[in-house]
Amino acid sequence: MTEDNKKEQNSQQEDKTELKEKFDVSNKDVKEVVNEKTIEEKLADTEEKLLRSLAEIENQRRRFEKEIKDAFEFGSFNFAKESLAILDNLHRAKLAIKNDESLKTNKDLDKFLDNIMIIEKDLVSIFEKNRIKKIETEGKKFDPNFHQAMTEINDDTTEPGTILQEIQAGYMFGERLLRPSLVGVAKKNEENEDKKEQK
Repeated sequence: MTEDNKKEQNSQQEDKTELKEKFDVSNKDVKEVVNEKTIEEKLADTEEKLLRSLAEIENQRRRFEKEIKDAFEFGSFNFAKESLAILDNLHRAKLAIKNDESLKTNKDLDKFLDNIMIIEKDLVSIFEKNRIKKIETEGKKFDPNFHQAMTEINDDTTEPGTILQEIQAGYMFGERLLRPSLVGVAKKNEENEDKKEQK
């Protein structure tokens, strides 16, 4: 091998070594850039998770506040619903005594009825103080949100769907239905309608 060839070979090898070193350096730079992006991505992911956790905690806080408010407002709902039975029984007792023929001749009956009416009024007053109000039905249109139809009554003088009779009073507890009113609703007399059609 000639001296020139050796020099050329050494020169090529030095170039290769130099290139290799440059390549290693650029690889390190690339790795550092990749690592930097990964850290940024990790930071973004962590930030997103934190924001989601904070939003979830806020939603849970609102849910708990609503449950506490509902418990406070409607915690006595079942008690109020069951207490209506007392008022119903007082009303039935009053009607039964008034309609009993053997008791009508009793002179003390009026005093007893007055006492029942006082108890009934006191109970209604207590209900009203606690936001329990009777649903008005007389002459109103039937509304399935507040009324439950128990019977239909033939009546040509009243518009169909009008409440003619209250069988059991309904009540609201604030804005919430405590118990629907049981009612009798007007309907057109079908026999009269058939007769009109035949004429």
